[in-house]
Amino acid sequence: MIVTNKAPDFTATAVLADGQIVEDFNLMDNLGEKGAVLFFYPLDFTFVCPSEIIAFSKRAKDFRERGVSIIGVSVDSQFSHFAWRETAVNQGGIGRVDMPLVADITKQIARDYDVLLDDAVALRGSFLIDADGTVRHAVVNDLPLGRNIDEMIRMVDTMLFTNEHGEVCPAGWVKGDEGMTATTEGVANYLDKHADEL
Repeated sequence: MIVTNKAPDFTATAVLADGQIVEDFNLMDNLGEKGAVLFFYPLDFTFVCPSEIIAFSKRAKDFRERGVSIIGVSVDSQFSHFAWRETAVNQGGIGRVDMPLVADITKQIARDYDVLLDDAVALRGSFLIDADGTVRHAVVNDLPLGRNIDEMIRMVDTMLFTNEHGEVCPAGWVKGDEGMTATTEGVANYLDKHADEL
């Protein structure tokens, strides 16, 4: 189980958001002030993947405003990542996306996060990592099932809220909603006011 444990750290080659290729991209050194979303995808130049990566990139500012970085990983090389970024969206590319893409050539990072499928490609794993390196949320999709990036933003908001206020977030909680005190009385008070909305 990875949630509640420290995220496996790694140093690998990556293509940065500005297109620069670096050989010593380290996960823990690239957490945002309040954490990171590390997401795996199967392969460059495939089908569901570009829609997810473009969706992440379009919301990069939303993550950054929350102090959270986003980092993509696949088993492709840095050269494949670079070429995919240089390919126009209307030609099946992703364009110059606003996040680093890590090259997991040895597949060790995918193994460490338990998302490697058939020793070939990574499943669509997403991991929300707190500023101290603890994994707070994880979801893994099968290859054909695309992610909802707005849901990951919501999960970032729940983490930040609980970190700041010490309260818990009930089902469907969104930023601005009331939290819940983690006591019998707190649950009763919350449900008395909000049970019909659930």
